[in-house]
Amino acid sequence: MPLSTFPRFEDLQARVGQEIATSDWLAIEQSRIQQFADATGDHQWIHVDVERANRESPFGAPVAHGYLTLSLLASFSQQSIRCEEVRMAVNYGLNRVRFMSPVTVGSRLRARFALQSFEPLPGNAAQLVWVATVDIEGHDKPACVAEMVTRWYR
Repeated sequence: MPLSTFPRFEDLQARVGQEIATSDWLAIEQSRIQQFADATGDHQWIHVDVERANRESPFGAPVAHGYLTLSLLASFSQQSIRCEEVRMAVNYGLNRVRFMSPVTVGSRLRARFALQSFEPLPGNAAQLVWVATVDIEGHDKPACVAEMVTRWYR
């Protein structure tokens, strides 16, 4: 998908209430799930024991950690949205997160970003709230929907 680029803060502010960008698709492979398990210490069998997950899991395959799916939002947003005035952007938090569908190994994900609010802040900054929807290719129900709060500085 093409990068959604905005020259100025005000250009983006005018788009509140609209979907702004969609990321490219990303395949979720077992190696990524294993690396996430190793990084976080979450080695629950539904994520890392392929044979057992294939045999015993109600999903019929290993599934990605919900927090792995959530963590991809940073990368998805960076590849999708750019404001030329921004010299630094930081994650400020999350208002709400829901993991709505399991992400089985081999699935492809993408994120769609809608700008929910844009609040100018002192010091040449702004706080933005995004509704990020993580789609699973070929599924009607998303993997995750999250309200992301970011702060942008120019």
